Amino acid sequence: MKVVVGSDHGGFAYKTEITKHLEDLGYEVMDVGTYSSDSCNYAEYGIEAAQLVSKGEADYGILICNTGEGISMAANKIKGVRCGIGYDDEVVAFTRKHNNANMISFGANFMKLEDVLRRIDIFLHTEFEGGRHEKRVQTIIDAEK
Repeated sequence: MKVVVGSDHGGFAYKTEITKHLEDLGYEVMDVGTYSSDSCNYAEYGIEAAQLVSKGEADYGILICNTGEGISMAANKIKGVRCGIGYDDEVVAFTRKHNNANMISFGANFMKLEDVLRRIDIFLHTEFEGGRHEKRVQTIIDAEK
């Protein structure tokens, strides 16, 4: 499975740890940057990662900035992307179960690294339930047209 990771300067340190965590678990990781803690534009990295998910070049995407908000907003502008913010274990599971999210974002300034790593595992191991949720997700997909 291919997972793309992206961050701005605020998420760089977490992205480094997330990449190692994913590689240790056997995932193929595509890192779109940033590659330092120098100030940069979060939107560029969120969009680049989202484009890889949208094109099917990555199965899932993980984004990190200071809050998780801005980078998620940028990713959600790309057709085919459904990116939630992973602020709680149960919410992360529901982003997959009910919303069939293919990307998730985290806020490095507001979340502990161990919580982020656990939530990544929850995200990647939770399946979409389909059923009654399929119609709702399809409504989102239809809105993109």
